[in-house]
Amino acid sequence: MQFAGVLPEDAPDPRLEREERLKDMPVPIVDLVPQPSVEFVDFGISTTSSASGIDAMTVSMSATLWRNPVNKSDPVNLADLDEATRRALDEVPPWPRPAWLVESVERMRYPMLWEAVQTTWHREETERSTLDSLLVQHTNYILMNQFREQLGLGVHDWSSAALTSERVVRRGVDVSIDGTVVSGSEIDTDPFAYAVGAKLPSGGALTAVVPRDHLPYLTLAFVQRPR
Repeated sequence: MQFAGVLPEDAPDPRLEREERLKDMPVPIVDLVPQPSVEFVDFGISTTSSASGIDAMTVSMSATLWRNPVNKSDPVNLADLDEATRRALDEVPPWPRPAWLVESVERMRYPMLWEAVQTTWHREETERSTLDSLLVQHTNYILMNQFREQLGLGVHDWSSAALTSERVVRRGVDVSIDGTVVSGSEIDTDPFAYAVGAKLPSGGALTAVVPRDHLPYLTLAFVQRPR
């Protein structure tokens, strides 16, 4: 018997279907260079389509952050969770769960580089597809979803002065992609997050937005993801 809202133990991993959708991306997908402190977890996909097909597509990469990757049982690796969240993670339901779901719940105990690296492609260039615009969009998306309380924002405060804007984008910074340094842009004025990005030689753009607290543990260099 199955209960509403309860996944059967053999429910398929939703990441498998999303993997197939990655084939629709016209340009190579970019992620952080392999490094001990970063463990890939999942990715999200968003598209805009019309009668002519896909007009825009963004792939967002997420990963677990290990502050001490040599000893993953070190308490320094744990996220700063409130007591209610910690209790919820410790509760084991009386029914079997898919292995991938158990894994995803356990991952919630650790800091997440949530949608930290995005590859974005547009069929036609517009003012919203410029690197500066994409960098601001990505940064504000992270700020609204991860730092809303600290910024004193409501769920609809997308025009708040507490968010960032294109006027603070600094151009001409070095960005390493596949070992080659290209000219990119950064946002280094926000107290909670740092952002960097670059146009990709094959088309599209890379943007990365990381909470400042995580920066000491990361190498912000990038590689194309194998397809």
